Amino acid sequence: MISNSIIKERQQPLIASYIENPESAWITDMAIIEGKDLDDPLHTSVAINEELKVDFPIGVHRAVGGHHDFPNSGDLLCAALASCFDTALRMIANRLQITLIKTRVIATANVDVRGTLMVDKEVPVGFQSMGLEIEITVFNSVPTELAEKLIKATERSCIVFQTLLRGTPVNVNASIIKTD
Repeated sequence: MISNSIIKERQQPLIASYIENPESAWITDMAIIEGKDLDDPLHTSVAINEELKVDFPIGVHRAVGGHHDFPNSGDLLCAALASCFDTALRMIANRLQITLIKTRVIATANVDVRGTLMVDKEVPVGFQSMGLEIEITVFNSVPTELAEKLIKATERSCIVFQTLLRGTPVNVNASIIKTD
């Protein structure tokens, strides 16, 4: 068991602040692509996080004509789900004072690409299913009910997991700029 919770120490002041001022709890995450080398339709890069500007190369999956030499958008979606679930799991375990010995989170996304390639109009464009495989190793002294509570609390707290379950609307605001 963990003797103290760094997560509880860090989150308690935030929780108190959000109770007092709910508007301060609203944040915006962001990824930005400034099209470079537009003659190459199979590669781009995305700046993850407007503040940190972590540049991440992106490729196209071979199933739709790419080389799959860099992660593609589906890989990033799976990475977002797996990383959100794992970090939520770790933070909740810390709050519950459960020592994690090992975690393994595998996110998968299954898609029939005939939809996106317009081969069959009956096939929807988008992932038809996603999956999460979670394995945690804890000490024998951790009651099974507590370990199960950890998993359920993580499902409830993982923002990406809950977003995918709900199917959050995406607002599109497009501009077309013409030049000579």
